[in-house]
Amino acid sequence: MRVVRVWLPVAIIVAGVIAIVATGGSEAGWEGGVAIMAAGMSVWLLNIIFRVGVAGERDRDAEDEARTYYDEHGYWPDEAPAPPPGEAPPAAAEPRRTDPHRPPPHDRHPTGRSGGPARRPPRRP
Repeated sequence: MRVVRVWLPVAIIVAGVIAIVATGGSEAGWEGGVAIMAAGMSVWLLNIIFRVGVAGERDRDAEDEARTYYDEHGYWPDEAPAPPPGEAPPAAAEPRRTDPHRPPPHDRHPTGRSGGPARRPPRRP
């Protein structure tokens, strides 16, 4: 694979430089050489785009494996298993408040706002 990813584009670009030198730097030689070098850069870019696409497939495969694990065990691979039915779940620590002057969130108003309905998004003109 290294031959296709690295050495093929390099060989094509070198061929473009050779075409420029072989024609003595004429206008037609420059046009042809630059076109050949552009083809080499295109091969290199297509290899990069292909590798990015394959990386996305690896992420999907990992997610599918995690879902299969969840279907078999009942919890995600990066989570701790649930306690047995006879045991009480461990007590969750109270979330740390960053602003000591702001009251803790209320059950009816999860945003912590006191009274009144939740905010609505602004109207569009």
